[in-house]
Amino acid sequence: MADRGVDLSALPKEVRDQLAELDLELSEGDITQKGYEKKRAKLLSSYIHHLPNVDLSLPDVQLSPSHSADPSPSPEAPGPSTSSASRHHRAHRSGGARDDRYRSDIHTEAVQAALAKHKEEKMALPMPTKRRSAFVQSPIENCTPPDTSSASEDEGSLRRKAALSAMLAQTLQSPDYWISRSVQSSSTSSSASSTLSHGEPKTQPQPQLQPAASVLADVLAHTRIENSIPPDVTSSTPQERGSRVDLPPAVRGMSRGQSRSSMLDTADGVPVSSRVSTKIQQLLNTLKRPKRPPLSEFFLDDSEEIVEVPRPDPNTPKPEGRQIIPVKGEPLGVVSNWPPALQAALARWGATQAKSPALTVLDITGKPLYTLTYGKLWSRSLKLAYTLLNKLGTKTEPVLQPGDRVALVYPNSDPGMFWVAFYGCLLAEVIPVPIEVPLSRQDAGSQQIGFLLGSCGVSLALTSEVCLKGLPKTPNGEIVQFKGWPRMKWVVTDTKYLTKPSKDWQPHIPTANTDTAYIEYKTSKEGTVMGVAVSKISMLTHCQALTQACNYCEGETLVNVLDCKRDMGLWHGVLTSVMNRIHTITVPYAVMKACPMSWVQRVHFHKARVALVKCRDLHWAMMAHKDQKDTSLSSIRMLIVADGANPWSVSSCDAFLNVFQSHGLKPEVICPCATSPEALTVAIRRPGARGAPLPARAILSMGGLSHGVIRVNTEDKNSALTVQDVGHIMPGALMCIVKPDGPPQLCKTDEIGEIVINSRAGGTMYYGLPGVTKNTFEVIPVNQAGTPIGEIPFSRTGLLGFVGPGSLVFVVGKIEGLLMVSGRRHNADDLVATALAVEPVKTVYRGRIAVFSVTVFYDERIVIVAEQRPDASEEDSFQWMSRVLQAIDSIHQVGLYCLALVPANTLPKTPLGGIHIYETKQSFLDGNLHPCNILLCPHTCVTNMPKPRQKLPVDVGPASMLVGNLVAGKRIAQAMGRELAVVEDQDLIRKHQFLSEALQWRAQTDPDHVLYVLLNAKGVAVCTATCAQLHKRAEKITATLMERGGLNTGDNVVLLYPPGIDLIAAFYGCLYAGVIPVTVRPPHPQNLAATLPTVRMIIDVSKAACILTTQPLMRILRSREAAASVNVKTWPTIIDTDDLPRKRPPHIYKPPTAEMLAYLDFSVSTTGMLTGVKMSHAAVSNLCRSIKLQCELYSSRQIAICLDPYCGLGFVLWCLSSVYSGHQSILIPPLELESSLPLWLSTLSQYKIRDTFCSYSVMELCTKGLGTQTEMLKARGVNLSCVRSCVVIAEERPRLALTQSFSKLFKDLGLSLRAVSTAFGSRVNLAICLQGTAGPDPSTVYVDMKSLRHDRVRLVERGAPQSLPLMESGTILPGVRVIIVNPETKGPLGDSHLGEIWVSSPHSASGYYTIYGEESLQADHFNTKLSFGDPQTLWARTGYLGFIKRTELLDASGDRHDALFVVGSLDETLELRGLRYHPIDIETSVSRAHRSIAESAVFTWTNLLVVVAELSGSEQEALDLVPLVTNVVLEEHHLIVGVVVIVDPGVIPINSRGEKQRMHLRDSFLADQLDPIYVAYNM
Repeated sequence: MADRGVDLSALPKEVRDQLAELDLELSEGDITQKGYEKKRAKLLSSYIHHLPNVDLSLPDVQLSPSHSADPSPSPEAPGPSTSSASRHHRAHRSGGARDDRYRSDIHTEAVQAALAKHKEEKMALPMPTKRRSAFVQSPIENCTPPDTSSASEDEGSLRRKAALSAMLAQTLQSPDYWISRSVQSSSTSSSASSTLSHGEPKTQPQPQLQPAASVLADVLAHTRIENSIPPDVTSSTPQERGSRVDLPPAVRGMSRGQSRSSMLDTADGVPVSSRVSTKIQQLLNTLKRPKRPPLSEFFLDDSEEIVEVPRPDPNTPKPEGRQIIPVKGEPLGVVSNWPPALQAALARWGATQAKSPALTVLDITGKPLYTLTYGKLWSRSLKLAYTLLNKLGTKTEPVLQPGDRVALVYPNSDPGMFWVAFYGCLLAEVIPVPIEVPLSRQDAGSQQIGFLLGSCGVSLALTSEVCLKGLPKTPNGEIVQFKGWPRMKWVVTDTKYLTKPSKDWQPHIPTANTDTAYIEYKTSKEGTVMGVAVSKISMLTHCQALTQACNYCEGETLVNVLDCKRDMGLWHGVLTSVMNRIHTITVPYAVMKACPMSWVQRVHFHKARVALVKCRDLHWAMMAHKDQKDTSLSSIRMLIVADGANPWSVSSCDAFLNVFQSHGLKPEVICPCATSPEALTVAIRRPGARGAPLPARAILSMGGLSHGVIRVNTEDKNSALTVQDVGHIMPGALMCIVKPDGPPQLCKTDEIGEIVINSRAGGTMYYGLPGVTKNTFEVIPVNQAGTPIGEIPFSRTGLLGFVGPGSLVFVVGKIEGLLMVSGRRHNADDLVATALAVEPVKTVYRGRIAVFSVTVFYDERIVIVAEQRPDASEEDSFQWMSRVLQAIDSIHQVGLYCLALVPANTLPKTPLGGIHIYETKQSFLDGNLHPCNILLCPHTCVTNMPKPRQKLPVDVGPASMLVGNLVAGKRIAQAMGRELAVVEDQDLIRKHQFLSEALQWRAQTDPDHVLYVLLNAKGVAVCTATCAQLHKRAEKITATLMERGGLNTGDNVVLLYPPGIDLIAAFYGCLYAGVIPVTVRPPHPQNLAATLPTVRMIIDVSKAACILTTQPLMRILRSREAAASVNVKTWPTIIDTDDLPRKRPPHIYKPPTAEMLAYLDFSVSTTGMLTGVKMSHAAVSNLCRSIKLQCELYSSRQIAICLDPYCGLGFVLWCLSSVYSGHQSILIPPLELESSLPLWLSTLSQYKIRDTFCSYSVMELCTKGLGTQTEMLKARGVNLSCVRSCVVIAEERPRLALTQSFSKLFKDLGLSLRAVSTAFGSRVNLAICLQGTAGPDPSTVYVDMKSLRHDRVRLVERGAPQSLPLMESGTILPGVRVIIVNPETKGPLGDSHLGEIWVSSPHSASGYYTIYGEESLQADHFNTKLSFGDPQTLWARTGYLGFIKRTELLDASGDRHDALFVVGSLDETLELRGLRYHPIDIETSVSRAHRSIAESAVFTWTNLLVVVAELSGSEQEALDLVPLVTNVVLEEHHLIVGVVVIVDPGVIPINSRGEKQRMHLRDSFLADQLDPIYVAYNM
């Protein structure tokens, strides 16, 4: 466009390039007029002072309705030219699939109306929260301008370099640009205002906004969340492990410390952060809308059905017409001088009309480059044919035989070379297979092209010299092996390399027969590329039919803008044109990009009669036509619109006519047509007579279409689809419409179906794929009764449509774009059109949008993926996405499952620049899409959820008859360990019922027997204790306590020691002194802020009178660092026991009764509750006796312990068991393993240990850290064949996967597969099960997860769907009785039920030690009775759910063994939809969803399921996890995830036993303390 006064040619090249890019953006509607002028002015501003009186505004532009028309670069501002090699290399990515054909004013208005309707019932959707770093990309990435192949074939790579360098220059000048930009993006901490609903004006939050203030405002603006969680002592000590990502301060935004202050307490004392909770509240509000199908009320327990099947709607439209009658095309005329084969036509023109032009090729500026005459075309093709047959290989062994397949690899910009190669192959009777030029080893879909070449048996490729130079090479200059391709030999076909045929050689030109002439590739919906074989007779007949339909005459001129390698571009522009001696002018895509008007100029210049275009070309010409005052299109008699079958082509055709009617374009010459790779041309509109009325349009109801029925749209004009006809079917063809799925049954006249064609002019088969061929090319339609209507086979075209009045064909979509959701059909193209009609489209690129469906939970779910512009803000994108959801919901009555925006140029492209749908879908499912924004709406679109369950009364209740051990015909679920009475050293027990006495007795009778050996990280024994040494050290501590502590009998004393022998000595010192020891894990010196408050809390809760500890720990307690997190002035007396004087206490305390307290056991449960239980002397002795019996422990035995010695069974084994049983314990502090992984295993081997005890964390460390080093350990001589039992001490369901992988990994080191087992204890009873030496091996069962959710136990086979493997928790200890009880009714259950495990045993704890003295809580948990059955026994409630199964195995006494299976903690279970879920099951599924999920945890908040996943990969993968996590939970657990939180590794808090602290996590999440990478709120 000539600017007033600005000589564009005088400007530097990069500025011209940027102007050209701007023009292109404007022409594509990707930028507004105002934005265009602003940017243009900015670009030219620096040149203004050189150019006097310049007016930068644009000349007045008449905008045609709905098209922001605008001039585009004209010859004066030529598009950037590049070296010819790179031009040939890149420019071939030509005419793509999608673009402006989706523009339609009518539709835009409809969408706006639909959105306005939504606005009335407006909902504020919660906006996802994103950590800064997750989307501040590196500057370069961020501003990389859209790349060539930009799917919609819009932007060009040719301009990319210039734009990039300009952008870089700008970036390098101003580093602040990025920082300020990153600070303004909506960050985690300052996005309080980002939760505002659409439409409300909002200012950008200032980066330094006071967090508390902004958060307060947010809380006041939204409702307070009512549902609170019970107050919990640990909530003030969130366990944080610092983030692993160190970002510069500018990027991080706000430090974690600051965000802490943004925590508010609601009235209930629950920390609820404003921001997270308000978003959850918003989410709940949006979910309160009524769902589509109403759910029926009751769920029958045992029914196998999972899915709610929506009842058929009585108002669904059904087809009412009569059965369709096949439609016949006009007869194919016989013309006398038609050639017997296509090659014969070329031979004829080459001989008789040698000077006549065949093909004109344009250069990049749109000027003619060269013209190939028919003589030249003939002679060159002849040379090539001769060379192929005679000059490759030797005379005796030619490389090519007639009938071999050859790949043709030519860029679009070189049609001349392609023509010669194609005709050369036909003359040599080899079969050409045209394919796209591969650009890189990993091109999208390259593997599928490889499949095509393989299935066609191609091993030779023809290409041009220029193209060959551009192909990617290996370092030594060979062409790379493309992914999935067979090995190829490359042959260059430039004339200088061809040999002139000898005088006596003549090509063999037989009359056209059924042999294959050429193979055209097609990509199926699944992404497979298949070759459609076209026989010689089909090729010839098709040319004849096209000649007749389009009325081609000899010597006409045709302008072809399409790709000449396939489809219409090949059929009209290469084959039919040669048959009729037509002069073809080819306008390659690269030319169109540089000069969109070029095809119109060619028509005007050559007075062309026919033009072959796509809607995109109409649109581009319209945008650029202002420059061309004098072009005339009056010569055109036929403007063939190749993608006229797309319903959205109507508006392009109309708008083009609108603009160019004044340039002589006649309305009746616009001829849309319908084609298919299998049936070739299906139908084409013939030009109308001058002045005859134009064909009518069909205005159809989208609702009707979704049910496959044709209904004229009357009611809601928003959901109408306007369709133009594609004329009549081809001469000599026969057409039917059949049902697209199931048997090919004929449709009724008012039904949409697949068009099937019988014609001699169609493809004959998928080459090399006989199976698929049969279903496509040999279809025999059947009538309503299912009987075939005749013998003739039809070919499926893949087009959906119907026959209108006057046998006109209407196409409404393609099978490959068909999405079947809940039994209704939707068309991908229609959804794209609706999405793009949502204004403003400044968020995404028009042509780069993919719509596909994925199967999740028994139905198809619609996913839309689009490329986001680099300059779109978070809020804009989110708003655009939420409006697209509403528009599609209104217009198509279908819910979107997922809408994802990815960074520019990241979607896989097809060779022609369109988006590669199948590869995009694969990336989405594999988690490789890396979106920068994502919105999932499972709540709205998953409407087939199972009905929520209403609890039915349990069938065992007080009214049931109790006969023996049966309840109402079922065996009562109870089991017991063996009797405790018979003990070999009965006298010891009688004499010493207290542990303190046992130690004194051992010190006297066997003073030098070593009880304890403590190892360091090198495996060296750093400390040992004999019976006498331990006794003496205990006495020293007792003396000190009595002197310095000022303690009374029964006071509590905290023991703060690292794992070791000091801890054991201090424990017995307390017993000797008559005070009550409380063992506490010492604070972590590197993480005092998180660990010290817990220590402080236990000291306060236990009212400790004194602290015993070591010197280093004493210094830490009084340090300045400690003062930062707790008040160090108020510690009780601290005594360090490192260097005590040798004193003996005056006397050793002996408790008056065995019911007196021995020690307190404090532990944080997985729900985050700190609980202390009281252990009496009697319980301690009984517990030690029980373990001694079960594990056969006596003085000559050695055991190895790698556990934390602070609570539960770990403490008992570390401190108590050896003193009682006299065996030697080798102590391995688990912390030492972190510096020396093999320590534990090499100790087992070195000391030939038979029994060892560890924790899950230790087992996991070994599995992950040593799994690959078994060979090295073997070489070091580690041998585990001595190990008879390795028991994992835990208070949870056995982690079967971990124990099994541990056993398998170390099997090579001699570990017996039967050795590993688990123990089970709880707060009320520290040891219920422990796999001893006697008793059968632990058994594993598979239970049905569906039944388990209903508290039922149904055993299934291994590998059954929805099965869950569970391992027995070890043999029940001697003296322990266990029964399964209904937690609500407190009645015993039958053994097919899941219930709470109750335990009765002499070693149960005697109660909680609480500051509140809540006796009611205590009585309920520790001394409770069954509501019926056995009302005498006192039971303790473990708070764990489980079941008992009688197995076939026998126990020591010869009875059948009853196995106890622990399923999970009752407090942790999630009650959702009336069903009971165990978090670990959902977490197991989540961790399998993607390779980068390191760990996950789930909890509920106000009936929403929240999933927190730790991301071990790079942050760009964060958003990939959201759909995968949602899918897997929906598929495997039939639950909809409400919130997905992606965090850094190590954020999920884990306690010392390796159990997840889910309630801690929940509190931190709600208090906004997690610093998540991303939070997605599913709609």
